[in-house]
Amino acid sequence: MNNFASSLGNKKKFLIFGCGFSGSFFAKTLRKFGYTPLTSSRFKNNDPNSFVFNSEKGLIPNKKIFDGVTHILSCIPPDKNGEDPVLGNLKNTLQSLSLEWVGYLSTTGVYGNTKGDWVSEVDQPNPFHKRSKRRLRCEKEWIESGLPAQIFRLPGIYGPGRSTFEAIKNKKIRVIFKEGQVFSRIHVADITNAIIYLLQNKHSLKFHQIINIADDEPCSQIEVIQYCYDLLGLKMPKQELFEDIKNELSPIAQSFWMENRRISNKLLCKTLGYKLIYKNYKAGLNNCLFNI
Repeated sequence: MNNFASSLGNKKKFLIFGCGFSGSFFAKTLRKFGYTPLTSSRFKNNDPNSFVFNSEKGLIPNKKIFDGVTHILSCIPPDKNGEDPVLGNLKNTLQSLSLEWVGYLSTTGVYGNTKGDWVSEVDQPNPFHKRSKRRLRCEKEWIESGLPAQIFRLPGIYGPGRSTFEAIKNKKIRVIFKEGQVFSRIHVADITNAIIYLLQNKHSLKFHQIINIADDEPCSQIEVIQYCYDLLGLKMPKQELFEDIKNELSPIAQSFWMENRRISNKLLCKTLGYKLIYKNYKAGLNNCLFNI
């Protein structure tokens, strides 16, 4: 990581589409290495390194933005029609560039429900929810675009400012128990650092078009919540059974509990040699607590 700038070269230009939680962290890390990534915003602002991209309003970046671009990361989800907003508006522009790499942040939701079994990149996607089917369609668009695209499938993302601690603090926590239910997750720093690691070692590692980025230890939501309360020195509220309260949950929350899978990171960590910063939720949550 320390020699990332020298190994990649300082004449690289990054564009980041969708500067939310993950995109912002990626941009912030690139800046630490001396790069000046340009980040998209839905509305005009005073940041000189920001450009406007709002597909819903037909606001497309000025052609000059793309001068010299070598690397692109897209964090933008499908639009309401299930299409990819970046490719839908900018595919021809991107295809005209001399791009070295394009990254697309997708979701492990494309795997569907494996009833708690492990799932890896060699397994056939089987999305159940409409939003996951749309994601898979967007993955296919990127893969078939002819661009040097790499797809990163991500489980639940957390990090400083977006973790169970915030839910506890804002009194929006529900301690729900469902027999045998587990979730995979990933700290936002490991998303960024895994991508940087792959870019840094691009010429020495075999290229894989689809890669899971997840930590080592899928577990129940209650384990995570209990650990947070323990760190805070507080008593965890009483558990609620999912079957008893499922009708009170929003459709999105219900769908969250309808799928049960363990995401394998063996390709990333064993085959490609990336070392996780936060191997499990305990290490990651200690980092979040330190940064509250």
